[in-house]
Amino acid sequence: MIEKFLNDQQDPKAIEKVYSRLVDLRTTDEEILYIAVQKKPVVNILPDCIALTNKRILFFTPANLGLSMKFVDFVWKDVVDVQTKEEILGAVFSVKTANGAEMGVDYLPKIQARKLYQYAQERKESEREARRQRELEEKRAESGAMHFDNPITPAYQPPVAAAPPVQPTIILPPAPEPVQIPEPVAAAPKPDELTEKLQKLKKLFDHGLISQEEYNHKKMELLSDF
Repeated sequence: MIEKFLNDQQDPKAIEKVYSRLVDLRTTDEEILYIAVQKKPVVNILPDCIALTNKRILFFTPANLGLSMKFVDFVWKDVVDVQTKEEILGAVFSVKTANGAEMGVDYLPKIQARKLYQYAQERKESEREARRQRELEEKRAESGAMHFDNPITPAYQPPVAAAPPVQPTIILPPAPEPVQIPEPVAAAPKPDELTEKLQKLKKLFDHGLISQEEYNHKKMELLSDF
């Protein structure tokens, strides 16, 4: 099961320890996406590790001379920024959360740091799109509630006075027809500007008019503007 996490120079022993711990920590429908292992230039028998799942990011640090392992995790909805910085000896990968917490690991093989960044950006985009869809649904629900909270007031009909008993019968004109007040029509929601731009950008990529790199770059610019 761990073979798919050994394609980018990961230490098999470290991967085995982290994977066994992740199996115990996983929640329902949680999928392990990638595991990166620290690789210092000197002998490092207890490397730090980073694991990404479809629900969170976890930082593992060996403790008690490798007999145990501590971890810190952040769910994706709380992650506001991910960064990778390549140096002469490896790379640094770090995250920042909405409450200001920061966590990172240095001396990562550059290929592993790049994979972490790629997966992290994809999860952030998915979380951002899910949050946008929830907000749209809430706005639609509020709009529908306002529509039904404004009942139409019935038209006023004046009472017809009775004829005096000793006077000739007076024929009154018929009562006016009730005025039909048209039901207010809820304004059609404005098209979502971000969705339109993303759809147009996807069409350009599908027709081969822009490269994968240009598509990813432009997509990130659009998402960051909203």
